[in-house]
Amino acid sequence: MFQQRATDAADDARLRDRLVVGDESALADLHERFSSLVYTVAARVTRDGPAAEDVTQEVFLAVWQRPHAFEPAKGSMRAWLTMLAHRRAVDLVRREEAHRRTCRDGRLSAGAIMSGDPVGDQVSAAETAERLAAARRELPEHLDRAIALAYLEGHTYREVAAELGLPEGTAKSRLREALRRLAVALHDGETT
Repeated sequence: MFQQRATDAADDARLRDRLVVGDESALADLHERFSSLVYTVAARVTRDGPAAEDVTQEVFLAVWQRPHAFEPAKGSMRAWLTMLAHRRAVDLVRREEAHRRTCRDGRLSAGAIMSGDPVGDQVSAAETAERLAAARRELPEHLDRAIALAYLEGHTYREVAAELGLPEGTAKSRLREALRRLAVALHDGETT
């Protein structure tokens, strides 16, 4: 048993050393050995296959970008990858929950502003809403539709992708681009 652990630790250290020098075959070896483990951990946390795939990809990308973060003296590659997968999966679940809350709370806040907050707040909210509506009118249809689904209807990016018949990465890109354009338009509207 001890002999096996020593062999595994030596294998982990050699694999890390190969990754540190940018050996792409080391990444392939790492993926072959541990991708099912990483996916399983992510799937248990997210309870969602596509989300677990995203987490798996993020974990291996992180290892490729920072292989020196793994310290063989502190534990096994298996334990380290399990920890990375769990943390990233929890982060993803928290981000999605925060997004849902923001969408839900945003609709409630708008209703509260119109039903009883001071007049100054109502005017400010109305001006912001008008600038936002004008900025949305300037968006290409494909970006505006993605924003409407995510922020007005409260869908997650996965649901936006499914609704629009797009790969999830494309849906994420569209949402990021639309938000970037809206932020620029709102910022420019404040400074004029």
